[in-house]
Amino acid sequence: MQSVTEQSNFVLVDRPRPHVALVTLNRPERMNSMAFDVMVPLKAVLEELTFDNSVRAVVLTGAGRGFSSGADHKSAGSVPHIDGLTRPTFALRSMEVLDDVILALRKMHQPVIAAVNGAAIGGGLCLALAADIRVAGSAAYFRAAGINNGLTASELGLSYLLPRAIGTSRAFELMLTGRDVDAQEAERIGLVSRAVADDQLLDTCYQMAERIAAFSRPGVELTKRTLWTGLDAASLEGHMQAEGLGQLFVRLLTANFEEAVAARAENRPAVFTDDK
Repeated sequence: MQSVTEQSNFVLVDRPRPHVALVTLNRPERMNSMAFDVMVPLKAVLEELTFDNSVRAVVLTGAGRGFSSGADHKSAGSVPHIDGLTRPTFALRSMEVLDDVILALRKMHQPVIAAVNGAAIGGGLCLALAADIRVAGSAAYFRAAGINNGLTASELGLSYLLPRAIGTSRAFELMLTGRDVDAQEAERIGLVSRAVADDQLLDTCYQMAERIAAFSRPGVELTKRTLWTGLDAASLEGHMQAEGLGQLFVRLLTANFEEAVAARAENRPAVFTDDK
């Protein structure tokens, strides 16, 4: 694996399959906790990859036995551009750095698949929820940890993302009790799309990413956008109009539909050029 930026070795990028990027949080001795020394380069990596047009899908995972254990209480790392700030403003800037990572995952052009290989605790749970798809290894477990630490369980969009992923009653329970959810329960309640054996986790995510990469680029990008905006839609009618415009955009400006019909008739895989 090789680091995309020279800022840190705590975030690594590999290309395990064509058009697929693997982003690995690489601080296993700290369970890939969300120290700023990790989160700042992660944001830089995501900003590079979103404009890397050779990448059609991204897999996010953690090195070692954890996805991310959330806040690092022993070695928080350093926040950039804080010289001269008072303590309250420093705190605001610190939260903004973490918020920007969550938003960067959601805004990426490519779908992001979280390969959750162990603990996803607190902010680590938020990282997983910010991905578009979550797959859990058998050793994965999830915890909204804030309440256990005498704090609020709401952080980094958790109170927004979790109810939308698993429903309000389950989200209230998990955030107010701070209990662990193992991989099997996570699959049952919809927190992850599937749970697989640990030794199959990355291959499962790569296969999913390769399937996504074979489809139309604007088709995939618009599907990701409309899925997320649908969660915030004020009305069904308004969202249906937005969906329809996206469908027309790809239908009228590309020959993808004709290629799909021809490929089925000829019993071959479709090759989408996104051109007319």
